[in-house]
Amino acid sequence: MAITLKNEDDIAQMRIAGRLGSEVLDYITPFVKPGITTGELDRLCHEYMTNVQGTIPAPLNYQPPGYPPFPKAVCTSVNDVICHGIPGDKALKNGDALNIDVTVIKNGYYGDTSRMFIVGEGSIMAKRLVQTTYECMWLGIEQVRPGAHLGDIGYAIQKHAEGLGYSVVREYCGHGIGQVFHDEPQVLHYGRPGTGIELQAGMIFTIEPMINAGRRDIRTMPDQWTVKTKDRSLSAQWEHTILVTPTGYEVLTVSAGTPARPQIAAAATA
Repeated sequence: MAITLKNEDDIAQMRIAGRLGSEVLDYITPFVKPGITTGELDRLCHEYMTNVQGTIPAPLNYQPPGYPPFPKAVCTSVNDVICHGIPGDKALKNGDALNIDVTVIKNGYYGDTSRMFIVGEGSIMAKRLVQTTYECMWLGIEQVRPGAHLGDIGYAIQKHAEGLGYSVVREYCGHGIGQVFHDEPQVLHYGRPGTGIELQAGMIFTIEPMINAGRRDIRTMPDQWTVKTKDRSLSAQWEHTILVTPTGYEVLTVSAGTPARPQIAAAATA
């Protein structure tokens, strides 16, 4: 497993790319309302990236081996869609739980982040799942420091989610990132403490747990991209890109509108 440790120049560029990715989510937030289509949200994001930021939307025409090219600039995953939802003509409804996943390319570096949105007034169940998933991401982030292991991240996420009766999707994971969209290491959102590779300063990777209200089983749609919960239960996901620093971590995907760290994560490290 070849893991690239980033130098100071790489890190400076990743801070820029991460901030820009996060700023796309800041920009699109006021447009997330009942009645707008995910296709319109995609168009707005695409125009903002290309015309305002001068960034390239990494998902557009992205084609891993065995997949068709992804046809849009962002992923929009609604309700029982776990990840990789393709924006389209369906209008958002009051109460929908929406994930928007953004990856921009700036100066050859990738900034990858996602947020959850409750459209209009959401149910208590949806709000609880979205909040728990955010806590899961942050509890994973709080494990990051030199000498820790990837399994520590996965364990913290899995323990919190399953302790509240939720399940962790296992088919998809976080990943190394830099001048490559998806790189080593794979960052699983479940695991055992002290297992997996040891973290070193200069590593950069995403933490992006996908948490289901029901069972963890998935089903892939005929478009080969859209992944849904098999039992049609709600799913939520949050994502940040993280740098391992000499003393801990730095979240690279931050901007003026980035939600604050949840209290549970702060309490866990107090």
